[in-house]
Amino acid sequence: MVKGPGLYSDIGKKARDLLFKDYHSDKKFTVTTYSPTGVAITSTGIKKGELFVADVNTQLKNKNVTTDIKVDTDSNLFTTITVNEPAPGLKTIFNFRVPDQRSGKLEVQYLHDYAGISTSVGLTANPIVNFSGVVGTDVLAIGSDLSYDTKVGEFTKFNAGLNFTKADLVASLTVNEKGDAVTASYYHIVNPLNSTAFGAEVTHRFSTNENTLTLGSQHALDPLTTVKGRINNSGKAHALIQHEWRPKSFFTISGEVDTKAIEKSAKIGLGLALKP
Repeated sequence: MVKGPGLYSDIGKKARDLLFKDYHSDKKFTVTTYSPTGVAITSTGIKKGELFVADVNTQLKNKNVTTDIKVDTDSNLFTTITVNEPAPGLKTIFNFRVPDQRSGKLEVQYLHDYAGISTSVGLTANPIVNFSGVVGTDVLAIGSDLSYDTKVGEFTKFNAGLNFTKADLVASLTVNEKGDAVTASYYHIVNPLNSTAFGAEVTHRFSTNENTLTLGSQHALDPLTTVKGRINNSGKAHALIQHEWRPKSFFTISGEVDTKAIEKSAKIGLGLALKP
């Protein structure tokens, strides 16, 4: 396994996961079953108010090739074919959606001890080309994330980031939206024995001179139960409790309260993920 700076999407990921992952205000369930031949079938349903959205995903693995086929309630067919390590450190991903004939995209990822590269191109006459690259080590990494629209002949995205990683902390700095937004994040493991960690993220937007600050933490009550909480400078507070009631199967309850409008009802979300 390559030990290096990772991909650009890994910059700030620890803090993002602590602050935002698994929080939701909807009702969601996911059930995964396996056929005798090893085919994995995952059914997902989400209830958003009065709207119910569902999809079924089938995953087939053959040596180093994984094929995911998903059908949703709007009769869209999503297909993703992943080839893991046709060469050391290399991964290729091909995905498309039916009936959208312009949705095809080919992505290539390469991981090295001192670099991580990901590039994708749309399979159209005038594709959008995405490129992200990171150089450095597993301690210090710097990279950029670009998108170029060949139809209009200009860059539609230009981001840059810096990541610093130690055994108990991760700090990152990113410049997004063509320099209009700067985000700094911090993730610190306070006590590894009970997975207690603290995270913070602050974003400054130059066009509006607006600052957004989010603080959060997590703590394991026992080896199977974790609680998390976060609050931002607009007064929105979130909390969740997640319990692994069987291996890889989780039950999650999350809630949201506007501390500046306590009279409003709190939003409650439920999540159930079941794997055999």
